[in-house]
Amino acid sequence: MKNRPYAWVPTLYFTEAIPYMMVMTLSVIIYTNLKLSNAELTFYTGWLYLPWVIKPLWSPLVDALRTKRWWIISMQLLVGASLASVALTLQTSWWLTGSLVFFWLMAFSSATHDIAADGFYILGLDEKQQALYVGIRSTFYRVGMIFCQGVLVILAGHLERSHGVAPAWGLTLGVTAVLMVLLGIWHAWTTPKVEQARAPKTKSAFADTFRAFAAKPHLVSALLFMLLFRFPEAQLAKMAQPFMLRPLEEGGMSLGTQDIGIIYGTLGTVALLLGGVLGGILVSRHGLRRWWWPMVVAISIPDLVYVYFALYQPTSLLPVYAGVALEQLGYGFGFTAYSLFMVYFSRGERSTSVFSLCTALQALGMMLPGMFAGELADTFGFAGFFIWVSASCLVTFVVSALVRVKE
Repeated sequence: MKNRPYAWVPTLYFTEAIPYMMVMTLSVIIYTNLKLSNAELTFYTGWLYLPWVIKPLWSPLVDALRTKRWWIISMQLLVGASLASVALTLQTSWWLTGSLVFFWLMAFSSATHDIAADGFYILGLDEKQQALYVGIRSTFYRVGMIFCQGVLVILAGHLERSHGVAPAWGLTLGVTAVLMVLLGIWHAWTTPKVEQARAPKTKSAFADTFRAFAAKPHLVSALLFMLLFRFPEAQLAKMAQPFMLRPLEEGGMSLGTQDIGIIYGTLGTVALLLGGVLGGILVSRHGLRRWWWPMVVAISIPDLVYVYFALYQPTSLLPVYAGVALEQLGYGFGFTAYSLFMVYFSRGERSTSVFSLCTALQALGMMLPGMFAGELADTFGFAGFFIWVSASCLVTFVVSALVRVKE
């Protein structure tokens, strides 16, 4: 079949976003609405980060066992089966254990799909096409985010009113499962057969990668930066939506699921994208060093918005829309510094594999603080928790001062 990138690149990266958002974001909303405590839901969903932390350990096997195309199609079908399984288990007496098992399966499938999809993008396109479609792949990944955080959450919120929480999410996940299976079939038809399975030298590849990583200058400060730069955000991200959903008497905002879909799935995502685009433009014009500290400030100070929310619990949605948009705009802008630092740090020998290790550290930095964010919120209340998050931005400033910023 003739290679037609326009037929598979957009849908491939739209598909890549769905299981990631399901595992990282929608699982938190589901468990909040099913009345898990803050400590329980952050601890259980925090473990779902693990596949992305250890992803570099099994990425060579994606090359060794089958073609990337095979992995892409197989993982999409497996994600579809996992979604259907979560949908079914939510309405059983063992819903928590069952749903977590299948969310785990979805997480490993999603991480494996990420490895295969990014490798296939390089193999399936020549250099000119790679440059042409790089913006398209990013755009459709963001469309996938909006679809999950916006469309699916709003749909579930609408269904919750008439069917209840578990049936509503069961229907929503069931529809998404069908979509994933259809996308798997679509990619089986549209993706070109451009490779043969090959067995890489796994042991030597691992050794060479870790050797190249360990030889980087200023390694300790770089490690601290990659692990701790997002320390406040890792906690905030886990508790922001549960805080919005919890009733007023529990210190929350008492918003509906549909409101969350609008706030985070549309306005928040658009603000996040604008912040990232603005950061990229400014760095391309003036260099990262000039915008380093403005970006550190931008990712930190807007966290105070949640202190205001928790202390005053505004009943109007307008300040909530504005506050979340501001926080997400600052996060998108500030995260540019983090992303570019990893790119600069990875340059040199085995840059792709070193960058993969950096993203694993990034995932670990989000996983560990997020797992215990709910315990802190339960202990100190939402107001105390968000004050702690804002105070912990000092960690971000310290590790940002330790690293050396390259131009």
